[in-house]
Amino acid sequence: MFSDAKQKCLAGMEKTLEALKKDFGKVRTGRASVTLLEDIMVDYYGTPTPINQVGTLAAPEPRLITIQPWEKKLIGDIEKAILKSDLGLNPDSDGQIIRIAIPPLTEERRREMAKTVKKMGEEAKIALRNLRRDANERMKKMEKSKELTKDDLKRGEKEIQDLTDTYVKKTDDLVAAKEKEIMEI
Repeated sequence: MFSDAKQKCLAGMEKTLEALKKDFGKVRTGRASVTLLEDIMVDYYGTPTPINQVGTLAAPEPRLITIQPWEKKLIGDIEKAILKSDLGLNPDSDGQIIRIAIPPLTEERRREMAKTVKKMGEEAKIALRNLRRDANERMKKMEKSKELTKDDLKRGEKEIQDLTDTYVKKTDDLVAAKEKEIMEI
């Protein structure tokens, strides 16, 4: 009976976790990751285009990202877009390929990043709790319209709570892993 409410809740929780993972990919750690550059837009013939659609991005070394532009004349535009981003990265090109050295983070910057990661985790947990509340409200409406019995409602609320607890734990685990990665020198 309440499987529809539970399925919607589960799907929402999965999306929340995926969004958190994607957001964590954009948090700069001491390691090179091409996901850092995903949101950078390059002016491609007057159209803002994602950087990964104008060249090949790679991280051949732990502290280096390379960009192989598909058109050599885009090198200047790509460099400008990277400099304009608030990532604090300095691109260097040899006319063929752009290299971006990822400087190690200072202790203070690592602590700031860890706080940001915790905040992202808290926002994800709030979203999970909102999904729980919505599912519970949906089931209460079903109980009022006699689609569910009181026992089914209680059982459903318990299952939704268990689901929420599981996803909150997964969120905490992701936050802890990302914090560890950030604080690693």
